[in-house]
Amino acid sequence: MKTYVTFGSNHIHKVNGKVFDGNCVAVIECENAEEGRKKAFEYFGPEFCFEYPEGHWNADKDMKYYPRGYVEV
Repeated sequence: MKTYVTFGSNHIHKVNGKVFDGNCVAVIECENAEEGRKKAFEYFGPEFCFEYPEGHWNADKDMKYYPRGYVEV
C-alpha cells in the first residue's frame, strides 16, 4: 500500500537526494497505514501537514494544489 504526505509552504526536506516541499506529494511504500505514518515521521519529523493512507487520498480533488506532482521517497 501507499501513504501520501503533504507539506506546508515552509516545510522543505531533502531525503534520498530528493526535495520534498509544499509543491509535491511524497509517496511512501508501506505494509499498512500505521507503518506509513511511522515512516512519514522518520523521514520528515513533525514538519509536514498531513499523511493519508491509500484510499483516503483523493487525487482527483487534491492534486491541483501540487504542481510538482508525486515524488517517491
